[in-house]
Amino acid sequence: MTRIDLVGRTALVTGSTQGIGAAIAAGLARAGARVAVNGRSASSVESALDALRADVPEGAFVPASGDVTTDDGVAAVRDAVPHVDVLVNNLGIFEARPALEITDDEWRRFFEVNVLAAVRLTRAYLPGMTAQGWGRVLNVASDSAVVIPAEMIHYGMSKTALLAVSRGFAKEAAGTGVTVNSVIAGPTHTGGVEDFVYSLVDRDLPWDEAQREFMRRHRPQSLLQRLIEPEEIAHMVVYLASPLASATTGGALRVDGGYVDAILP
Repeated sequence: MTRIDLVGRTALVTGSTQGIGAAIAAGLARAGARVAVNGRSASSVESALDALRADVPEGAFVPASGDVTTDDGVAAVRDAVPHVDVLVNNLGIFEARPALEITDDEWRRFFEVNVLAAVRLTRAYLPGMTAQGWGRVLNVASDSAVVIPAEMIHYGMSKTALLAVSRGFAKEAAGTGVTVNSVIAGPTHTGGVEDFVYSLVDRDLPWDEAQREFMRRHRPQSLLQRLIEPEEIAHMVVYLASPLASATTGGALRVDGGYVDAILP
């Protein structure tokens, strides 16, 4: 089997102090990449670095703290890592809110964090990738981009916009050796999700059984019938970041456990 090899490549993963972002950072490091770990504060990044170095002792990690939803934060990250070969725009926020109660400021905040942060970083790093003739831009989207959730349509809107951004920048990078793709993540086992699951099913159930019961009752369209582990999202990202995915660009690739009931996104 061909091994994914990212030795000599530098990757930046936004929002990588926990959850899916941390799993992606670990996966890229295992493939040999030097990985810049990003969070809003230096303290959160240092804590994440300690955990990642314990998990991947052979990994090469560097801090890249900064709030990438702001120009100053992007500048701080660029000072830490002036050039990247692999950019993973993972940062995102979500929150349930009745549709008619979403304020203008909330609409703007979700667009700013979930869409414009990725645009800013792509604008910052894509020219260096195209100049060298190789690079990867990966945007972590959601099944909510396709199946808009009634309880948080502002979140769904932002992830739909991210799919369009990915396709557009793929066209900008056409013929350069740089690929741009989005990854549609399905219901995932991240921090706080266990409490959420147990708020809806019997708390006496073992976790594996509880999550399957949750999926059967509350996410019945999932073909996987369990929550996705962050590492499973990371596997797709690492593949797309590799030379093996050289002919895949402008795509929206699903790691959703069959949640979206469609052949194509």
